[in-house]
Amino acid sequence: MPAQNSIRSGELARLVGVSRDTLRYYERKGLLPAPQRSNGGYRLYTHSAIQRLRVIRGALALSFTIQELAAIFHARDHNRPPCTQVRELALRKAEDLRLRISELVLLRKELLRTVKRWERILDGTAPGGLAHLLEAFVSENPEAIDRISPLISPGLQKKLLRARKKGGQPSKSVNSSDQR
Repeated sequence: MPAQNSIRSGELARLVGVSRDTLRYYERKGLLPAPQRSNGGYRLYTHSAIQRLRVIRGALALSFTIQELAAIFHARDHNRPPCTQVRELALRKAEDLRLRISELVLLRKELLRTVKRWERILDGTAPGGLAHLLEAFVSENPEAIDRISPLISPGLQKKLLRARKKGGQPSKSVNSSDQR
């Protein structure tokens, strides 16, 4: 029999600022325990789900993934403290960010150098004429077509690299410093 003070999914979703679909998704992925059901089949969550959802949202803001959180909560729910694992993941993420920031700084420098070259091209282009700036960039930097922008999410970068490996293309490093 469901507890009197349980929360229906719509109310829980409203309280924490997520959709009911998100609640179901988190449940499927193991972030939320399966709720009880009312006699009418409605999902009924305990009040502890509010705190769990706040933790999930905070952890997502720190760049933890759904899969990482599922493993963390699984360990926690089975009385295995995941604290060391959480700390290690956070340290890895901090290092990944440091590398990504370095890549972004290099990308910014490249963009500014490119804009300077484009200004010279534009100065020599008749008003209303095509300057073919992007073509000039590729012509001067043919290796650029094999690079993956650091502006692309890390998850998508990994997928692109895996796709290259499967397709027989040589894998290029995502690190801009390795690409220059």
